[in-house]
Amino acid sequence: MRIVRAFTLGISGVAAAIAIAALGPMQAISISSASQTQAAVDAEGNLHVPPDYRTAYEALGSWAIAADEGRGSKELHVVLASPGSIEAYRKDGRFPDGTVLVKEVFETATKDMTTGTVSHAEKLKGWFVMVKDGAGRHPGHALWGDGWGWSWFDAANPTKTTSTDYRLNCKSCHVPARTTDWIYVDGYPALKR
Repeated sequence: MRIVRAFTLGISGVAAAIAIAALGPMQAISISSASQTQAAVDAEGNLHVPPDYRTAYEALGSWAIAADEGRGSKELHVVLASPGSIEAYRKDGRFPDGTVLVKEVFETATKDMTTGTVSHAEKLKGWFVMVKDGAGRHPGHALWGDGWGWSWFDAANPTKTTSTDYRLNCKSCHVPARTTDWIYVDGYPALKR
């Protein structure tokens, strides 16, 4: 009986792989993107930190935020993109609908080393999650607009956002990137064609 079940499961897996391959690479990316989007947003439009982003997502780039006083950086931002998003962006200069961006925000520690003054990630402060929404799926939701879903999550709780209105809590930091779909694309070498 076990052999029959294993054989059936094996055949099912092969059939699924053939079906995905038959869809073609762009549709397969869409399937992957859809599952990643579902991990980041529920049916009501509430965003979450995707549980597998560190293992499944692609490195987009990082930013060092200069210290207000003294040397070094006060924060380090590490940004990851859902699978297939970077490749799709390179093709047409746009993030596809459903793209999920996760920014980890770390407090830093700065010290002198043989290479000079060095800042490194010390303690996770939280995450900023954005989901591309070209279709306007959540009209009237305070955390969705201008083509994206936006939310901040404190490190203590990756399932509950502290954002209440993207216009007040999130968008103001992105105003300089308005012409590039609210994303600072110039800081991400992975997007260069």
